[in-house]
Amino acid sequence: MADLAITGPVLRDGRLEEAVVVVDGGRISAVEPAGTHVDAAERVRLAADEVLLPGLVDTHVHVNEPGRTEWEGFASATRAAAAGGVTTLVDMPLNSIPPTVDPAALETKRRAAEGRCHVDVGFWGGAVPSSLGRLRALADEGVFGFKCFLVDSGVPEFAPLDRAQLDRALAEVASFDGLMVVHAEDPDVLADAPACAGPSYAGFVGSRPREAEDAAISGLLDLARENGTRVHVLHLSSASALPLLAKARADGVRVTVETCPHYLTLSAEEVPDGHTEFKCCPPIRDAANRDALWRALVDGAIDAVVSDHSPSTVDLKRLDTGDFGSAWGGVASLQLGLPLMWTAARERGIGLGQVVAWMSTGPAALAGLDAKGAIEPGRDADLVAFAPDASFVVDPGRLHHRNPVTPYAGRTLTGAVRDVWLTGRRIVAGGSVAPDPLGRLIRKDRR
Repeated sequence: MADLAITGPVLRDGRLEEAVVVVDGGRISAVEPAGTHVDAAERVRLAADEVLLPGLVDTHVHVNEPGRTEWEGFASATRAAAAGGVTTLVDMPLNSIPPTVDPAALETKRRAAEGRCHVDVGFWGGAVPSSLGRLRALADEGVFGFKCFLVDSGVPEFAPLDRAQLDRALAEVASFDGLMVVHAEDPDVLADAPACAGPSYAGFVGSRPREAEDAAISGLLDLARENGTRVHVLHLSSASALPLLAKARADGVRVTVETCPHYLTLSAEEVPDGHTEFKCCPPIRDAANRDALWRALVDGAIDAVVSDHSPSTVDLKRLDTGDFGSAWGGVASLQLGLPLMWTAARERGIGLGQVVAWMSTGPAALAGLDAKGAIEPGRDADLVAFAPDASFVVDPGRLHHRNPVTPYAGRTLTGAVRDVWLTGRRIVAGGSVAPDPLGRLIRKDRR
């Protein structure tokens, strides 16, 4: 007898098909045609307005615990993830204290997370000047790759790499066929740009011009080509960098790229002056740039859509003064990613299967999470009952994020997460997150 059988429309290979998903021992054991009788301890039939999706995978989340748990923590972040249909996340090595730049810090992070996670959680390591030459030790402890900044990260304990240090880091990571994920903005271009102060959003965008991204990505690709390193460009906001990436791929450079819901659903023209809840780095750019990012997604030039969930306390967002120069740069959206993307995608005539490919299959492939990202026999039974035609209004007070700050407050979104299973165990029922944290701490298998 199987543990669980779920019957209804199932999203597989980008298409909906009536099927029965059979779960045993936390894994999908079979996907049978509709009408197949399955002996199971629990049987679930989806509601008439629901479809079954693979759990989303978010490889760009700043949990911040320990050290800045008042910004976000494992309990609150993973509750938000579960409520949004995200069943696996990979935590960034900053803004926690200590940052995840050595095995001891990784162990501290794991102790903080143990027994507090509602979804499966893995970890990136950090490549900072002080950790160069010692990255292999972190890789051997199971991090999924290494994050570096080329500009000020916003926190003093996570220093950026200059070009020589980046070259050294890429060579080191290539020596064990690891992955480097990069916040790509060029410090020289930013230094020459107008300084940002005050409530003007146009002034903020001018202080982080697209040329900073383009120059940094160009330099990264040159060094990746020389060292043979696998690299990933984080949170792409500048569509003008896409030809550089396309040429590098054609030349054999192993490069992938992600973007985020805020770059795809918002535009600079609609950001009111003084509304610092919209501040992120790199910034939300104009509508024409947003449309170019959508075209790149559809064409396959962008591999994944992830949240870059980077929350802070309310006071650090400077909502009282509206000063973009001093406000923390980060958008909190972990719980909202799927309905944000689905709302925007269906307006553009893009199907749900493509959205799931960008938010589940793509991120799982990036991190090498072979058991995630699809409804297939042998994969983890991470499943989401999703109502694609349901709608709701974003109420910050109803989000599970620790701090109720979001640029999406008051927006009407389409698509509701109803039920979520993590390795076959229900962690969300009727939109409510179960109290018991059932998530695991996962490691990169380097065999």
